[in-house]
Amino acid sequence: MIDRLHYISQSSAEFSHLEAIEQVLNAGGKWIQLRVKNQAENEVLNLAKAANDLCKKFASKLIINDFPEISKAIDADGTHVGLNDISIVNARLSIGNHKIIGATANTFADLQKSVAAGANYIGLGPYRFTSTKQNLSPILGLEGFKKIMDQMRNANINIPVIAIGGLTPEDLPELLKTGVYGVALSGVLSNNKDADILIKQLYQELQNHPFPTLNKPLASC
Repeated sequence: MIDRLHYISQSSAEFSHLEAIEQVLNAGGKWIQLRVKNQAENEVLNLAKAANDLCKKFASKLIINDFPEISKAIDADGTHVGLNDISIVNARLSIGNHKIIGATANTFADLQKSVAAGANYIGLGPYRFTSTKQNLSPILGLEGFKKIMDQMRNANINIPVIAIGGLTPEDLPELLKTGVYGVALSGVLSNNKDADILIKQLYQELQNHPFPTLNKPLASC
C-alpha cells in the first residue's frame, strides 16, 4: 500500500537526516524517503541502516532514493529513482519483484515511460521552485498538474501519483482536485515543533478527498 503522505529527508546545520526522520516518525509520519546527496555510498549505507531501524520501530516504510543496492542490502521497503538515475528495469533486478519502486516524472512522456517500465508510483513535479533539489526540472504549477492528470485519465493510466517539489500544506485542497493520490513534503516537516499537529491535519485533508484504489500491485516473486 502506497501511503498518501511522504516525507523526503533533509539535513541542515541544525539537524541531521536521522534527527529529522526520527522527529517525523514521532509526529506520526508513516512513509520516509531517505534522500542523501553528495555523500559516499558507504556513508549513505550507514545512514540507511540507522533509518531502517527507526522506521521498523515505528512500523513505517523506508524508501531509499538513488541507491537500489543499498535498499536491497538493508532490506528496505523499496527505492526511488530519478529521471537521470539507474533505470527502473535495473532497479527492479536489484531489489526484487516484491519491493516498491517509485520514479520521478516531469512530463506525461516521463510518466508513461516509468509506468511501462514497472514503477509502483510516480513522484510528479516539481510543483514550484525548491532549493532542496539541484538541476531542477521545469516547474509544473497547478496548471501543469491538471494537464498531466487529464492526460493520464484519457490514456487510462492507473497509478498513484505523488506530487513533489516545494509544496506547502495550503496547496493540498486545489492540488488534490487534480486527481493526485498524495503529496511529498520535506522542509515543512523537518524540525517543525508542531509536526505532530501538522501531520494529523494533512492526513485529515487527504481523507477528505477519498481516492479510488489505484495502487499498482507489486509483481509476484
